[in-house]
Amino acid sequence: MVLPNAVLVPNMLLPLHIFEAQYRAMLRWCLERDRLFCVALTKLGTQERDAENFSPVAGIGLVRACVGAEDGTSNLVLQGLARVKFGNLLQAEPFRIAEIRELRSDCPNPVEAEALGAKVVEICEKLHEQGREQPPALMRNLRHVANPDLLADIVTQAFVRGPLRQQRLLEEASVSERMRLLIRYLQTETA
Repeated sequence: MVLPNAVLVPNMLLPLHIFEAQYRAMLRWCLERDRLFCVALTKLGTQERDAENFSPVAGIGLVRACVGAEDGTSNLVLQGLARVKFGNLLQAEPFRIAEIRELRSDCPNPVEAEALGAKVVEICEKLHEQGREQPPALMRNLRHVANPDLLADIVTQAFVRGPLRQQRLLEEASVSERMRLLIRYLQTETA
């Protein structure tokens, strides 16, 4: 699925309203099989959602809940599972099917990633103190997230404004580099 304003981040939930014919067909197909599909962001400045106008890196997710309406539309919740990169297009109509490969996170220096994660949490707390509304449970538990990769995903979803920034974070395999980007993005919001 190609969308102009949505990024599916691993470990996070994305609510979607399915109404276009091609995506209705895609959803039916997915629900009859493994309940998985990808969400890709439309490239900056493009309106058409054809094969050249979306990011080759996307999030793959599992349909956790789906409620269909009488008019054929559906509301669903997609849980992000992983970052993926598209390969060859296997089918274009009525919806796209492509080869994918998982983009695994790289964390060669966990101590550095944890230190950068502590700085990210500090900035998030400052944003919260400045009035950035977040669920109380999120703010209570943010410091207790021990996995830097998971922390980066949570903060990307909860604090980073703008799909282009979220997409850039999705594309970054290095956990430490992702944390550095988060720090830079979050600091622009605290200034």
